[in-house]
Amino acid sequence: MSRIGKLPIHIPQGVQVTVSPDNTVTVKGPKGQLSQKVSSDLTVTIEDNVLHVQRHTEDKEHKAQHGLYRSLIHNMVVGVSEGYVIKQELVGVGFRANAEGQVLELGLGYSHAIFLQLPAEVKVSAVTEKRSNPIITLESCDKQLIGQVAAKIRSFRKPEPYKGKGIRFVGEVVRRKAGKSAKV
Repeated sequence: MSRIGKLPIHIPQGVQVTVSPDNTVTVKGPKGQLSQKVSSDLTVTIEDNVLHVQRHTEDKEHKAQHGLYRSLIHNMVVGVSEGYVIKQELVGVGFRANAEGQVLELGLGYSHAIFLQLPAEVKVSAVTEKRSNPIITLESCDKQLIGQVAAKIRSFRKPEPYKGKGIRFVGEVVRRKAGKSAKV
């Protein structure tokens, strides 16, 4: 029994959800529009601003899809109504970030600068204040896409365990190692 799949999705004010005959769910809201093709083994119904996802059989695969598609649709509804924000921090001497339009320029201690072209659905800003680490802020209505972009940015310089240098999420705690101990 999928506990997540059974939960109803409440549709907030200003959000329109439509289900096409080929089982494609389209969600429109103030932050944008998203669509997701749902498996034909599931049924999506809308009653009184509440969306339900139902499965027809108790197969293991159908149970897994039930929770998955319910979560994907819920993420779309939250994304177009509230949006998602991810903040990343560059920890390291001389690390810098600069955002111009959809291009993010990163200086991460390599011999060259890294330029990353971001998708049009993701808005980026980079803030550098004196005496603090540069912070990259990503905003989007698509949770999957913003997570993928954040993972790509982090992959350029993951936080290392000895000095803690690298790109980390704001509030993330990096486990530190002791390193070598001096000879007696």
